[in-house]
Amino acid sequence: MSNIKTKEGRRKRIKMGIRNKVEGTTSIPRLSVFKSNKAIYAQVIDDSKNHTLLSVSSTEIDKKSSVKVETSKAVGKKLAERAIAAGINSIVFDRNGYLYHGNIKALAEGAREGGLKF
Repeated sequence: MSNIKTKEGRRKRIKMGIRNKVEGTTSIPRLSVFKSNKAIYAQVIDDSKNHTLLSVSSTEIDKKSSVKVETSKAVGKKLAERAIAAGINSIVFDRNGYLYHGNIKALAEGAREGGLKF
């Protein structure tokens, strides 16, 4: 495990704690979020089959070099639209070690507004 004193080490420790509790199934898959300085990515994953069902990134919506809260909300809505089209109505949310604040919260709210339940 990486050094807990670093920002990445702290996030990895929190991420492992979340992953021990959150698991996606075929009926209720997991929505995993990854954030970088340039983009935000969301994947719907079935952990029982180790298979990614669908994914969306901010680069599909906006080609700018940084992520804003509005872009994150649009990613959440687009993800919900694709998930409902694929027959997925409810998910479990995996914030991947990030604080539930800012872009992560906006993505979750966008997915809820789009019709996903979690």
